[in-house]
Amino acid sequence: MSVYEKQIGALGGGQFDLGQFKGKATLVVNVASKCGLTPQYAELEKLHERFADRGFSVIGVPCNQFGGQEPGSDEEIATFCSTTYGVTFPMTEKVDVNGDERHPLYEELTATSDAEGKAGDIQWNFEKFLISPEGEVVARFRPMTAPDDAEVVKAVEAALPA
Repeated sequence: MSVYEKQIGALGGGQFDLGQFKGKATLVVNVASKCGLTPQYAELEKLHERFADRGFSVIGVPCNQFGGQEPGSDEEIATFCSTTYGVTFPMTEKVDVNGDERHPLYEELTATSDAEGKAGDIQWNFEKFLISPEGEVVARFRPMTAPDDAEVVKAVEAALPA
């Protein structure tokens, strides 16, 4: 099953249609507003803007499982992201990415190995998954890999639709 066929809610309510990203490359990132890695929002937005016209989008997935670093309501999260970092990329509802309540999207994503061959649980906020235009996970980047890291940019460029 394609990642784009999974069901997830939108930040602020309603359904977030992952299917709208079929034919595009996407970078799915579990995000948090009160984390030492939160400044990655700025780099994610730059990456999103850089490749948006070539069939690419970042998708932010708020998660409060790591040190309670995403405690806000949907409205608080949206306001923080837009006013602090100018975020324009789409955001989903807040979900669990690990454990018994892990969202089905993350059931599929976490089955993918990183560059060291390790799959499984999300390590921390800002773990990144690159999805091909066909909806397959093609790369996994751990939280400390910055969105503007050459490895991420090269992978995004390779995944862009022809």
